[in-house]
Amino acid sequence: MSERILFNLLQVVVVMAFAPLVSGVLARLKEMVQSKRGPSIFQPYRDLWKLFHKDEIVSEDSSWIFRFTPYVVFVAPIFVALLIPVLTSYPLFFAFMGDMLGGGFVLALGGFFATLAAVDTANPYGPIGASRTRMVGFLAEPVFMIVFFTVSFVAGSTIPYIVQQKWVTPLANFFAPSHVLLVLAFLMLILAEGGRIPVDNPTGHFELAMIDESKSLEYSGRGFALMKWGGQMKFFVLLCIFLNVLVTPWGLAGEQHLGAVLLAIPLVLLKLFCFVLVLVLIESSLAKLRLFRIAEFLGAAFVTSVAALIAQVFVA
Repeated sequence: MSERILFNLLQVVVVMAFAPLVSGVLARLKEMVQSKRGPSIFQPYRDLWKLFHKDEIVSEDSSWIFRFTPYVVFVAPIFVALLIPVLTSYPLFFAFMGDMLGGGFVLALGGFFATLAAVDTANPYGPIGASRTRMVGFLAEPVFMIVFFTVSFVAGSTIPYIVQQKWVTPLANFFAPSHVLLVLAFLMLILAEGGRIPVDNPTGHFELAMIDESKSLEYSGRGFALMKWGGQMKFFVLLCIFLNVLVTPWGLAGEQHLGAVLLAIPLVLLKLFCFVLVLVLIESSLAKLRLFRIAEFLGAAFVTSVAALIAQVFVA
């Protein structure tokens, strides 16, 4: 029991420690694809260190929501990291405290507070980005629901560890049409939830074109650091759900001792970095779409997830 609690806490430490590194590698690879030098992969750590040592300025027009939001955004991915397989293929102490749907609601809670905080400061640019973010969320939520429903329909459960064993342990299940379509739909959701949908540019700083980044425009110092770190951890957690639950359990520890869990850390990071390379190629090869084309992009994800459900019904 005590070992499983320790492994749970170790998963949280890994998410907190390596989430900025994944974001740094992603940014560096994008610049290299565009024939630029780009920042160091450790630049996110330097940014967080600098922000934590800066003074925080809060608008006099803001309420408690603005001050409370960075902590919600920061804690939400940590809570989800207790529920999902980050390093182990067997359930840990908190594994049955919530399912995939509950984890999705927790992550959505952080996004909801971030949207409220963007509107709370009376900055005209924050509400513009917040409304666009809620539009993306409104279109993405039905896809989430269908994906989770299909997962629970096949696996008979929404607990991530049980879903993992049902979906990817028998090799034949991996190449099933429903599984391939579900993975494709979830990949499109990662692009949308990570601010990497082929409309938004997460590295841009033009206020009128921002979607995801505009929600943290008014933050500075420690609040901005928590918002950035929370966003990086959310992206890391989504990648863990996608790779460890739906795609492959490769690299996860199968034995209940500390050595196997520590060995899983570099293996899981290698798997994440390989997927980040694929993500960079996808994001760099897609031309940016106009804002009103978001509905078509997420509509395609919804149709794909429904097709996965129909394919599973006919196969069953």
